[in-house]
Amino acid sequence: MKVVIVGGGPAGMLSAIMSAKENNETIILEKMNTVGKKLRITGKGRCNITNAIDIGEFINNIPGNGKFLYSAFKNFTNQDIINLLKEEGLETKVERGNRVFPVTDSAQSVVDVLVKKLKKLGVKVITNAEVTDILVNQNKVTGVEYVARENKGNTDKKIEIIDADKVILATGGVSYPLTGSTGDGQKIAKRHGHNIKEVKPALVPMECYEKDMCMEMQGLSLKNVAIKLTDKEKNKKIYEDFGEMLIAHFGVTGPVIISSSSHLIRYKNIDELLKMHKIELSIDLKPALSKEKLDLRIRRDFEENKNKSFKNSLNKLLPQKMINVIIKLSKINPDKKVNEITREEREYLGEVIKNLKLTISKFRPIEEAIVTSGGIDVKEINPKTMESKLIEGLYFAGEIIDVDGYTGGFNLQIAYSTGATAGMSSKEN
Repeated sequence: MKVVIVGGGPAGMLSAIMSAKENNETIILEKMNTVGKKLRITGKGRCNITNAIDIGEFINNIPGNGKFLYSAFKNFTNQDIINLLKEEGLETKVERGNRVFPVTDSAQSVVDVLVKKLKKLGVKVITNAEVTDILVNQNKVTGVEYVARENKGNTDKKIEIIDADKVILATGGVSYPLTGSTGDGQKIAKRHGHNIKEVKPALVPMECYEKDMCMEMQGLSLKNVAIKLTDKEKNKKIYEDFGEMLIAHFGVTGPVIISSSSHLIRYKNIDELLKMHKIELSIDLKPALSKEKLDLRIRRDFEENKNKSFKNSLNKLLPQKMINVIIKLSKINPDKKVNEITREEREYLGEVIKNLKLTISKFRPIEEAIVTSGGIDVKEINPKTMESKLIEGLYFAGEIIDVDGYTGGFNLQIAYSTGATAGMSSKEN
């Protein structure tokens, strides 16, 4: 059987590996000049391969249609991808949050292993091949049409057609377009009758109204902080988390912020609430300390610096980039002597440190999203095989499907599991 896979990302490569293992003639068509382009930049270049929690708990970490993935996760587990890499000589390690990384701390090493496996299995990889359509006859796939550049740097294009018994679309979402994820697969699927759920950023940084405050703290990395997102209109908690975040010139980013965006994007009337300044981000800078213990800590620092001005007394308590902001929010005169600060002023300072407030204004552009929500409607895909319910022989894998998870390796596991399932299924019934 001849199987053509459109897209050479993690979903596409796993599809190809599993298809080749079934002794299918397997071809990957990749529009970039190399496969695994997006995979190379995941996890800040380290590649958070998967998560080490029990595979049965994965669905709880997939807010976007997690139940659809039950069979796929069963078909190809987190342990399966770890074993596959190990077989090819790449060991892994588990870090905070059960995140699994290669011992090399290099995403490139993960790509290298997968490429090595493709070559070993005889998978043909055609790069600089932009698929323009799939060929369908009587609701059955018959091939793929693509545009090929005859050689590197040549602007001349010509149409190529490859006959195929089955086609797997694994073209990704629309995040990081420079890596090739530009929504091509969704457009092709829509042309052939598939419903496309609106594509939105799922894991993405967020902008804040308090631009001046963020600019002042730009580049500040905050570790071991607690965050809470609140709907001020209903006085309702939307999400809370603990971990690491980063202050950027536009607002906030980093792991806990990225995860929170996945909840916020799905929140009812979110666009209206953002415009109304009703979404509040509260940051507890000292979550390990109760208000009482924080007050004791501040009193101790004040005692050590009792003859200094307030602005020179916070160096041990707060990061340098944050001191000026906290001073302004505390409303204490920065030149006031520490021993002149009242109990009420000191306690209010503690309140500010335990509850630094920012107001979310909007999500960053979809091009900056780690993953996107939306894509091929899961109701039109067989969850046991990833085959289209509308077109025989057409399969989907990875971010092209309307599924998405939290940060921590869950989205890559979606790619492996759906890709592997599509690849396993690419055989004669």
